[in-house]
Amino acid sequence: MNLDHYTYRVTWSPEDGEHVGLCVEFPSLSWLAPSPEEALFGIRQVVSASVRDMQENGENVPRPMADREYSGKFQVRVPPAMHRELSMKAAEEGVSLNRFISSKLAV
Repeated sequence: MNLDHYTYRVTWSPEDGEHVGLCVEFPSLSWLAPSPEEALFGIRQVVSASVRDMQENGENVPRPMADREYSGKFQVRVPPAMHRELSMKAAEEGVSLNRFISSKLAV
């Protein structure tokens, strides 16, 4: 498992007054540090230790999002009135409902 393939992010935490390192695949983990570089280093160390611990205990380790395959399809349930409204807007623009929704999601 390549730990470099995980999705890391660093953001500022006004509550803590420090930068916080996060990993999308491990939402319960974080690392606070005074600098963004230290926060990234810290979260990478925590993820590494967690993966090692999970492997030693025979637990399933999350696959990095970057290594997953995506079909490009997902379903969204909306109220019937919204479905009708979206269908009418798509028709007014002369495109399929799928293309209309895709364009709105891309914004």
